[in-house]
Amino acid sequence: MSEIMVTLPEGEAKPFGADTSVADVLAALLSNKQRKQTVAAGVGDTLVDLSVKLASLGQEEIELRPVVLSSDEGLDILRHSTAHLMAKAVLDLYGPDVRVAIGPAIEDGFYYDFERETPFRPEDFEAIEAAMLDIVQKRMPFERKVMAREEAIALFEERGEKYKVELLGEIEGDTVSLYQLGDFADLCRGPHVPDIGWLQVFKLIKVAGAYWRGDEHNEMLQRLYGTAFSDKKKLKKYLNDLEEAKKRDHRKLGKELGLFTISDQVGPGLILWQPKGALLRRIIEDYWKKEHYRHDYELLYTPHIARLDLWKTSGHLDFYSENMYSSMAIDEVQYQLKPMNCPFHIGIYKSQMRSYREFPIRWCELGTVYRYERTGVLHGLLRVRGFTQDDAHIFCRPDQLEEEIFNILDLNLNILETFGFDQYDIYLSTRPDKYVGSDEHWQKATGALEQALEKRGLSFQLDPGEGVFYGPKIDIKIKDVLGRSWQCSTIQVDFNLPERFGVHYIGEDGREHQPIMIHRALMGSLERFIGVLIENYAGAFPTWLAPVQARIMNITDAQNEYSEKVYRELRKAGVRMEKDLRNEKLNYKIREAQLAKIPYMLVVGDREAEAGTVAVRERSGKNLPPMSVADFAAKVREECGPALV
Repeated sequence: MSEIMVTLPEGEAKPFGADTSVADVLAALLSNKQRKQTVAAGVGDTLVDLSVKLASLGQEEIELRPVVLSSDEGLDILRHSTAHLMAKAVLDLYGPDVRVAIGPAIEDGFYYDFERETPFRPEDFEAIEAAMLDIVQKRMPFERKVMAREEAIALFEERGEKYKVELLGEIEGDTVSLYQLGDFADLCRGPHVPDIGWLQVFKLIKVAGAYWRGDEHNEMLQRLYGTAFSDKKKLKKYLNDLEEAKKRDHRKLGKELGLFTISDQVGPGLILWQPKGALLRRIIEDYWKKEHYRHDYELLYTPHIARLDLWKTSGHLDFYSENMYSSMAIDEVQYQLKPMNCPFHIGIYKSQMRSYREFPIRWCELGTVYRYERTGVLHGLLRVRGFTQDDAHIFCRPDQLEEEIFNILDLNLNILETFGFDQYDIYLSTRPDKYVGSDEHWQKATGALEQALEKRGLSFQLDPGEGVFYGPKIDIKIKDVLGRSWQCSTIQVDFNLPERFGVHYIGEDGREHQPIMIHRALMGSLERFIGVLIENYAGAFPTWLAPVQARIMNITDAQNEYSEKVYRELRKAGVRMEKDLRNEKLNYKIREAQLAKIPYMLVVGDREAEAGTVAVRERSGKNLPPMSVADFAAKVREECGPALV
């Protein structure tokens, strides 16, 4: 090939010599402004360096897609390149005492894993960042090299880089690609920014332990986390958000507000709800039950264990065993803690013959399940070993499937908005590599979910291969006030379990037919959802959700009797009350109530006691006009609309 025809996404095809680099092609086809923002190029689904020659792409006609720094792909390339920069700086500073492992870009930045006998400390970050900036000033290029795999193994063995050697031993193929940055070489597919001068805005964030390849039987490495951006304003915003996120950490606030605790004696990943946390949970559960009753669901309760054979029939032992606890012998029969609620609901379904006239059957349960999670990934309420799903299963006929998905989506989004989440991303997850059921059923199920989203006018992204083993699913990731995404809701269509369990109904034709089963959880788990709520509201819940809605406090002991009377009347009226009648200064008691994030403080002095009123102060510090006890109770009831429906 002496010439290759190159086209941009919008433009005419033009010929270039086969030995022309992608950078030179884009320089000829793009404006100067566009060229200066382009860090790589896309060829189909593959990203390539700007230094790549057209001939190496192996095509006579090529469509090049410029990848600009401001795009998600461009930012990933920037961050991956900065991970390499950090690794070189660490090696320059600490030399032969360090072994490098892997360093990918991640959602908010990048990390690199190192083996080093001396622990890294946050105090080291300044020196590492300074070394990185020194390297940046040299504007050295990222040089891509393709070499024989055996040659690469010899290179890294000579340098004592045992982790790279291990990775190379598992790579298929005769050749591999490396990237050279000065004297630092790294095993990498790329692409990278053209030269190190692009990497001007970065910050090291934290250090943590990480087992090599995520296996606790392997060496414990040190993982340095950092982030990088295309400009300083974005970095500043990110660092501000990071500080705000620390203030909102649900583990910190959960302890300060007395919501929950985790005991080493009880076990990691197992939540102990304290009185206020239990009350918050009950408020959510009561609202959830009322909403489901209004939408024609019936409530179920099921056991926490079942015979091991149940999980063989369901397929969980074949496809989910790594997330299940070991079985236990009871009366010489093996039993299993439940990781899911669905087989129990099928058991209830099969307790009697069902008719087509009964459909749809909508059953819901706040069912506690148990799943094994590695200790290293446990995280407060967000990643636990025992949690309560807001689970539901709908059995329906094929002609009812689309309408049921509509109903679930409507209920789902309404409940999320009630809790303050009106921003979200929706994903349609398709068949994974390991799955059960026929291709026909998978196609029908995926098509039903896709059509429902389209007809409801909801934008979504495909998430290939991320469905569960028995069916495709819709995932809804809510966004909090800091713009962070949280996985909560899921809707799954399942033809498989009804088939495995022999679930049938008698149709209008008098014959047996197999129903469709829809699995869905709107909050995901109560534990995770409450953790997200704590962080979203920074513990300052809206009045309808607040475990304590008001705290009454006296100015002197002379108002004790009246304060007690108001306290009892408001509790009888349904207001969640506390009292603080200590002989302390009023400002001190107000400050404590504000730290407890209680929506209202009711102050009682002689004037209020004589008038039969309370002085109302919001947690923001704003003072409201004095009001009667009945008027305050009415105010709280009005604010609690969602919980009182």
